[in-house]
Amino acid sequence: MKKIGLVGGISWTSTLDYYKFINEGVNEKLGGLNFAECMIYSLNFGDIYTQGWDNSFNLLFNACNNLKKSGADAIALCANTAHLYADQLKEAINLPIIHIVTETAKTVAKNGLKRVGLLGTKFTMEMDFYRDKLQSAGLDVLTPELQETRDYIQFTLREELGTGLINPATKEKYKEIANELINKGAECIVLGCTEIPLLISQDDFEVPVFDTTKIHSQAIVDFITS
Repeated sequence: MKKIGLVGGISWTSTLDYYKFINEGVNEKLGGLNFAECMIYSLNFGDIYTQGWDNSFNLLFNACNNLKKSGADAIALCANTAHLYADQLKEAINLPIIHIVTETAKTVAKNGLKRVGLLGTKFTMEMDFYRDKLQSAGLDVLTPELQETRDYIQFTLREELGTGLINPATKEKYKEIANELINKGAECIVLGCTEIPLLISQDDFEVPVFDTTKIHSQAIVDFITS
């Protein structure tokens, strides 16, 4: 069994899901009392928000490097936005990084879908790193058009979901935002932030919904057991 190093804490609430999904997945494959051999470097999310994602490479590098020193065979960044630095980190630490966007794109493509509605942090929705990975897999990407909508998602991710607060009114607003993307031609919804599945899921929509936390966790399980 291979050892995985998880960079978590971004946020701690979704890191809990990673730990649960990965251990359940390993046990489902191997049975008995087999569970994942993993290490978690849990960052202080407050440090990232103080410095800003644009200035957080060193925080992520330090976490990855410590996991490498501890014997990790590969790294998983337990946040979509952290993949802003995935390619740089892979080169700097010389270890495989199991990439959440690559794995999500594979899963969407396997389902024969082309146009995705993407919800995530402002950085995920507005910067090229995420969109380009999806487009390189042959997918068209739709995001909320209004700045105020993207700002709303960012605010609720930081002030509510990132702290574990589930607000029914926020859930209804997220459903409304996603349905606007569906009405504009999205064939599916990608939950491109590991906190969003805490709020909405496949049960809330008729079109396919792709939970990046579960997709990423399954890819990690496949690596661990390969």
